[in-house]
Amino acid sequence: MQAVILAGGLATRMRPRTLTVPKSMLEVAGRPFVDWQLERLGACGVRDVVMCVAHLAEQIEAHVGDGAHLGVRVRWAHEGPRLLGTAGAIRAALELLEPTFLVTYGDSYLPFDYGEPLRILAEHDDCDAVMAVYKNDGAWDASNVVTDGTWVVRYEKGQSAPAFDHIDYGATAVRRELLAALPAGEARGFDAIQRDLSRRKRLRACIARERFFEIGSPDGLAALDRHLSTRVSP
Repeated sequence: MQAVILAGGLATRMRPRTLTVPKSMLEVAGRPFVDWQLERLGACGVRDVVMCVAHLAEQIEAHVGDGAHLGVRVRWAHEGPRLLGTAGAIRAALELLEPTFLVTYGDSYLPFDYGEPLRILAEHDDCDAVMAVYKNDGAWDASNVVTDGTWVVRYEKGQSAPAFDHIDYGATAVRRELLAALPAGEARGFDAIQRDLSRRKRLRACIARERFFEIGSPDGLAALDRHLSTRVSP
């Protein structure tokens, strides 16, 4: 199983720390966040990881290397001087991608089975992607998903309608050809692709049962620090 980690963002909400330290390298429970994330992926059976990097990438690459000490194989895709957005960054890594892979984010720590969306995708040819979703009810961030339990019926950021009671959990299994169809070098958000798939009924849902954690905000980092400080394994 392969995972693609989008770790090239500027992390503006975490400034001033992220002016000199990339978000993946922020300390959480005594270790760089990326260590926890890669070990968590490895514990779920992911062995191949592509890191899409840009901002302060050299620090992450120098620390992680080939990933062997964290139980995975890591390869690197550099976005370049012009940020391409989340979908554009994946498209730039096209030559490294397997026929199916999992997309997750460089600030997400997810206490679920990362392999489940990939297994659902492998079992069904009536979809192009499988999004992990969580019944959030606005608790941890703004809910943006309507699901019937099988399909992502609607995916819209910035919604406040009561029907949007689930949230994009931060892990989506994707077929490679979906990204191969995009023009190379064009800036584009992955969320726009997910929204289009939901409208065309090509985006299945994978229901996550535990809350997600993220380090994209000071409060989020503090919550994950507390969570991981009580654990002895990823």
